[in-house]
Amino acid sequence: MTYKDLEVAVSSTITMRGRHYHGGVRTPVICLHGLTRNAQDFSDLAPKLAKLGHDVVTISFRGRGASDRDRDYLNYHPETYCDDVIALLDAIHAPQAIFVGTSLGGIVTMLLNATQPERVKAAILNDVGPELAPEGIMRIAGYVGVAGEPVADLEAAITRIKEINAVAFPDASEADWRLFAERTFRQMPDGQWVLDYDPNIARALMELGPAPDLWPAFKSLVDTPTLVIRGMLSDLLTPPIIDKMRKAHPAFQFTEVPRVGHAPMMTEPAAWNAIAAFLKTLD
Repeated sequence: MTYKDLEVAVSSTITMRGRHYHGGVRTPVICLHGLTRNAQDFSDLAPKLAKLGHDVVTISFRGRGASDRDRDYLNYHPETYCDDVIALLDAIHAPQAIFVGTSLGGIVTMLLNATQPERVKAAILNDVGPELAPEGIMRIAGYVGVAGEPVADLEAAITRIKEINAVAFPDASEADWRLFAERTFRQMPDGQWVLDYDPNIARALMELGPAPDLWPAFKSLVDTPTLVIRGMLSDLLTPPIIDKMRKAHPAFQFTEVPRVGHAPMMTEPAAWNAIAAFLKTLD
């Protein structure tokens, strides 16, 4: 599947970067990644979405991947990312899109729907809801701050990424871990490898908290077609939270991915089949 590199200036000092996959004339799909990840998370999912007839945009939030880092770390906040996504939609001349949001990306999707619902045709929330389980937050907070600690080589990067994510992907192969490391680390000029995000994201998380109250934003999705995906091993989106979500939005579609924690890659058969069926209902 062909794609073009994409650059979108969202301020005078920040350019976001990603890819634009050309798939067809159906409603475009915007893929938004998690807290410390980047657009490469969707390198396998995006071509599959494009084959269904959608143009697909994968973008790295400011401070991640190839996107510019922000000199004011307090801008690393979901409300800022919402503004950036609106700028992205305007830049690609998309009055409306389907959003696929993993973790932080799902939070941004909910907030965007609450403030500009006309821009959100449908929402796919990947292992995230309007409430985050404390055990998941503690685990994430425990590793976010290690971004500034480089490792010697790719093999050490693979070891590091296993330490962080082995609990979520117990069935991952050595090839999976290598690809995971290559997509989440970058090699520095001195040959060392470092996780590919601004360490100041950890400072923002500590000082600002993960997100504002998300229940009103989630409830705004009642009139928006919504699919929620959960990894069965997830410690962030737990069954009690799903039960509370059903009371607030009884009509959302739901699927679970076996033997996966936070967060599914969405190319797993259970996730992909649910996504493909969901998208077919929208046109």
